[in-house]
Amino acid sequence: MKFDKVIWGVLLLFIGGVLLLENFNVIDFYWGNVWDFWPVFIIILGVNILFNRGESQIGSIMSLGILVIALGFLFFRGQERASHRFWWGNHRDRVDRYEHYDNNDDEDNDNDSDVKESYSAVFDAGDEARRTILNLSGGGTSFKLEGQTDSLFTAQVSGKNNHFGITKTTSDSVNTVAFKMQDKGRHKSWNIGNGNDVKLYMNTAPNWELQLNMGAGSMDLDLTNYKVRTLNFDGGAAELDIKIGSLLPIADVNVKSGLADVKIKIPESSGCRIKTKTGLSTKDFNGFTKLSDGVYETPNYKTSTNKIFINLDGGLSSFEVDRY
Repeated sequence: MKFDKVIWGVLLLFIGGVLLLENFNVIDFYWGNVWDFWPVFIIILGVNILFNRGESQIGSIMSLGILVIALGFLFFRGQERASHRFWWGNHRDRVDRYEHYDNNDDEDNDNDSDVKESYSAVFDAGDEARRTILNLSGGGTSFKLEGQTDSLFTAQVSGKNNHFGITKTTSDSVNTVAFKMQDKGRHKSWNIGNGNDVKLYMNTAPNWELQLNMGAGSMDLDLTNYKVRTLNFDGGAAELDIKIGSLLPIADVNVKSGLADVKIKIPESSGCRIKTKTGLSTKDFNGFTKLSDGVYETPNYKTSTNKIFINLDGGLSSFEVDRY
């Protein structure tokens, strides 16, 4: 039997076993915890290439042993709640365009090695009537919506030598705010075990469209006080925890993830329909009725005046939708 088939067989057994234990509530498994350790598979490939010359079985046995040990470690690591800290490189680069930027070195900076920065997009006359698109992205970052602001949008960043950029563009009916981590460029500073913590503040007046993109990290967004028409999330190894309000008659939530832990809370008074394309992902939709494969509805979907449409697309993720 070819060794690559053995590797895939062991991986599928591991994934299937974990999903089965989750489905029967034997364990709680956080897939985002194990993503940090993906380089072990490169090591396994390297060992097999070095020692498996001439169809020798030494490399195969060593690689299989490393894989079994690694999966055993990941099994226990995955049952620990994620700490929202990430290992990959941090960087500092120049901000080419921004609406407003402040560097804070006040008494709140308890750690001189941390960079604390504040970014804002101003609230101009007429912004209340404009639809506002927020493009938010960053890797190895923990985003949390803390509350309201008199500006249109504000972000406070704490991290190790990281730099973000913010832009605001305005047309007659639409504002577009982009808050993104800058490219690494020539100036790199790598730090182990520390990512960015970003506190977000949004104005409650406009109608919002959120475009969220991250390779890895976490987002904690309580949007009950905001008029959110659309939320689109595209992430890799991420944790997403969002709470949708009922200030608009219709809200669309679209989540596309690779390896993520996704929790969505919706008002009990709102009707909701969920469509899923989730592969090996786990699903927990409390209070929903299954209509067909991949389609779920709340009992009050047809009668409620407010409706929320949720589309979930994930290869190996955990999706949970609760009503409050």
